[in-house]
Amino acid sequence: MAAELRNATPVEPPPSIADSVTFRCQPGNKLVAVDFFTGDKMITLKTDVEAPVGKTLKAEEAGQPFTGEGYTVTGTPSSVTVEQPDGDTLTCKA
Repeated sequence: MAAELRNATPVEPPPSIADSVTFRCQPGNKLVAVDFFTGDKMITLKTDVEAPVGKTLKAEEAGQPFTGEGYTVTGTPSSVTVEQPDGDTLTCKA
């Protein structure tokens, strides 16, 4: 067993939250919450800031758009653009 463990493929720990930001978005003066994770390949998006759990969106590589569940999010912890499944786009600033 010791030899198997020594030769096992290393396990990468899950990412941790790097930044949690609430954005004010236009149009509509809407609030959106985004958790940015270490590695820049995953975020959680809450289009309803009171929701207990956000939608998990992932990027193929760091710096590319985060996608999932019909949403596309681009940006940084200072500003994001959220393309929603209904075709509306939100422009958001922290």
